[in-house]
Amino acid sequence: MQTLFPNRLAPLALALSLAYALPQAALAQTPAAAEGGTAAAKSLEQVVVTGSRISRARAEGPNSVTVIKSEDLDKLGYKNVADALNALTENTGFTQGEDFGNTFTPAANAISLRGLGPNHTLTLINGRRIADYPTAYEGSVNFVNTANIPSALIDRIEILNGGASAIYGSDAIAGVVNIILKKQAQDLTLNIKGGGTQLGGGENLRAQLSGGLQGEKLSGVWGVELSARQPIWSRQRDFMADNTLKGAAPGVVFGRKDAASNKYIAPPAGSCEANAGLFEGSLAPATAKAGSFCGSGRTSPSYWTTQTGNTSSNFAAVLNYELSPAIELFAEGLLGFNSTENNTRGPAWTSAAAGPGYFRNSNSGKLEIWSRRIAPEEIGGAARFNREWRDVWHNLALGARGELGAGWNFEAVFNTSVYQNDTHTPRLLANVDEFFLGKQQGVDAKGIPIYAADAKRLYSALTPAEFDSIAGTSVGHNKAWTHNLSLNASGELSQLAGGPLRAALLAEAGSQGFSNRADPRLGQGVFYNTTQQAEVSGSRSRYALGAELNAPFTKQLTATLATRYDGYRFAGRSDGALTYNTGLEFRPTNELLLRAHHASSFRAPDMSYIFTAESRGYYASSSDYYRCAQAGQPLDTCEFVDLSPGFNYVKTGSRDLKSEKGKSWGLGLVWSPSQQFDISVDLWKIAIKDLVTDLDSDKILRDEAECRTGKQDAGSPSCVDAVRRVRRNPADAVVKPGEVIEIATNPINAARQSTHGFDISAKYGWKTADWGSFGATAKYTRVQAYHYAQFDGDVGANQVGTHDFSDWPSKLITTLSWQHGAWNHTLTGQRNGKLSSEDKKDWVGPYWNFNLSTGYQFNKKNSVSLIVNNLFGDIRKDPSATWPYYPVGYYLPHGRQFWLEYNRVL
Repeated sequence: MQTLFPNRLAPLALALSLAYALPQAALAQTPAAAEGGTAAAKSLEQVVVTGSRISRARAEGPNSVTVIKSEDLDKLGYKNVADALNALTENTGFTQGEDFGNTFTPAANAISLRGLGPNHTLTLINGRRIADYPTAYEGSVNFVNTANIPSALIDRIEILNGGASAIYGSDAIAGVVNIILKKQAQDLTLNIKGGGTQLGGGENLRAQLSGGLQGEKLSGVWGVELSARQPIWSRQRDFMADNTLKGAAPGVVFGRKDAASNKYIAPPAGSCEANAGLFEGSLAPATAKAGSFCGSGRTSPSYWTTQTGNTSSNFAAVLNYELSPAIELFAEGLLGFNSTENNTRGPAWTSAAAGPGYFRNSNSGKLEIWSRRIAPEEIGGAARFNREWRDVWHNLALGARGELGAGWNFEAVFNTSVYQNDTHTPRLLANVDEFFLGKQQGVDAKGIPIYAADAKRLYSALTPAEFDSIAGTSVGHNKAWTHNLSLNASGELSQLAGGPLRAALLAEAGSQGFSNRADPRLGQGVFYNTTQQAEVSGSRSRYALGAELNAPFTKQLTATLATRYDGYRFAGRSDGALTYNTGLEFRPTNELLLRAHHASSFRAPDMSYIFTAESRGYYASSSDYYRCAQAGQPLDTCEFVDLSPGFNYVKTGSRDLKSEKGKSWGLGLVWSPSQQFDISVDLWKIAIKDLVTDLDSDKILRDEAECRTGKQDAGSPSCVDAVRRVRRNPADAVVKPGEVIEIATNPINAARQSTHGFDISAKYGWKTADWGSFGATAKYTRVQAYHYAQFDGDVGANQVGTHDFSDWPSKLITTLSWQHGAWNHTLTGQRNGKLSSEDKKDWVGPYWNFNLSTGYQFNKKNSVSLIVNNLFGDIRKDPSATWPYYPVGYYLPHGRQFWLEYNRVL
């Protein structure tokens, strides 16, 4: 497989040349701005705000809504849409991103509002559902990929906090992310943005071309976005370029073991020195408790990317046609082509891995285990072993909207969304055993394969041509889709003391499905150490009926009520949920809003959970905490931590899973004494019962170790379950005594999960006669409690403040903007709360990160900006962590990044 960037960014530069031939930014809650009585508020047009299907003049309602404007994406120093969403203070949950390495979805990004997981946040485009990413997050839960959302036509992104199933249906438990596209553009605009990292890697270039059309009846807006990005490799960061920097043993490159004693047989004299040039000249003789081998501290860093490489081409268009003065036809389309590459480990081989893992060497008469890690120099460069994801996705909506008469409006729309993904995975071929061991000579009396293996073959470096003879690529095909028809109407029912009683009615019908088709050659003797994987696919249909009321009883008091019934049919059975949403808005004065809401919500079980009959495989890495405890070895130096490849697993689905049921509460106030200043405080709580979750293998192994060693009650339901799930070799086995054979995992309806906390948001702007205008914003989220109990008999203690809590306990975002003449500047600061250290004995303390953007407007048609992400270039590290020594998934090890952006109205 070739790297995505054989000629760096030249193809994009060509595309750019072809394309050329053809005041205050802030991230804050929607300001109330004295909504109750100012003239400005009274003159606002009726608009639909996320969280309601009833248009209104006031932006603030019973639920808080956070808004990210399109211009904020660059001014606040974010790399892309996914980066901006990840920075939200409401996004307190940990998710596996592109730097996480060995995951099911390294080519995708997800968010976790309120720490409830990516499957509890509903992501929409223009209020409509889009297809899930076709591969499930952590192999289990369905989610929407935010990594490839183009920003060229985004007008704003609205984030509704809290449950909203009574408005939007399933999935809207933690909140809703609504990406709203631009509806008009008067000029043809070219935007070019390019940059990289100070420490190397990650060079990137993006071009956007957008414009609009305006006719007598036809109007619209369109956009094209082309981008390319180099990966960032671990070896490009000195602090993680070698995994022995903290005293850990080097990785085994050439290893030969006596299987009976599990001790290494010393390499032939001079064999390590003869291959000293491998892994950038780091290969050397090494000695560990198990004996001597040829090793290197760069076996992992040489093949690990902390940022994926990517090329993408995205196209978008919105068209409106005035069919009559009262009816408008519209079409919205998005089309994307993306290719993503990453690397998480190079080619590695262990003898007879598909069988017992060892063989009888007729030359020595011993049972032996041979292992080999192949260096980049042997294969023509590390990129030769990159995995690649080729994605094609589209979203199309066709509809009509207009007036029904008597003050009522309608919208009827059909939308279809499809996401296809082809996964190209490099693998060793099945002939690799014969390549290193020679022809098999049969089996012994116990069925152990016999080889006359020559150690010279093991300790000889490969040529790229030899590697090509034992390497191939498997291709998997994945697809997800959703088709939906929606009819809604809204208007006035009667007049109340405070204004018109407004209502909305909704009817929806739709279907969605997915399929995961692995390469049929897996497990058929073509590739080394693979198992057959059956196709996993499924679909379900749904319908919904809903109603919503907005009742202004007085000028000061408004109540909202929504209810909705969703019915699902899947796996030969039916399921449904009736949800409700209530809210109160009380404005005792024009400057003050008091609000409260209570809502029920639900989530139909993920289709991946339901339709996966059984899947087998192995984890990229695993840690045997029980054997570490038995050996008395601390985790930071334990030889059984981060074993690669990891343990085998068997995962089963369940067609009997129940829908999750959720409830959310909110209480808040917004004070806006002037248009220059506002502040809001919101308390929130979300609770889920019958939570569907996949048992985590690392947690199973940790629990098993603590149960076996007496740290947990061995008779508790959790301990009984954990020990049952880990199958081990007998402690007196001749080969691999006590080692894990297999881990059993499956989805369950957990007993309960809940979290509560508060948000505080403030904005202040001021103008000066000589120094221009200034603006400052701040938003703070604090998680006060998080409870999770996997079984009814378990105690769901508050995890916040303990080492069991794996999410952010608090997040703060502040901005300071200054506009003076043609110049504008924005400084953004983000503070994340403390995290548990990897060894769970200490803490990685709170941390500030700053972004800076500076822009200059040459004239009405030309402007330029300099954007710096991570202004001070700090890289957050965890002193207790094993390689790669930083809190993976929480902080990025990229250091300072910068971009130069040019915008021209053509």
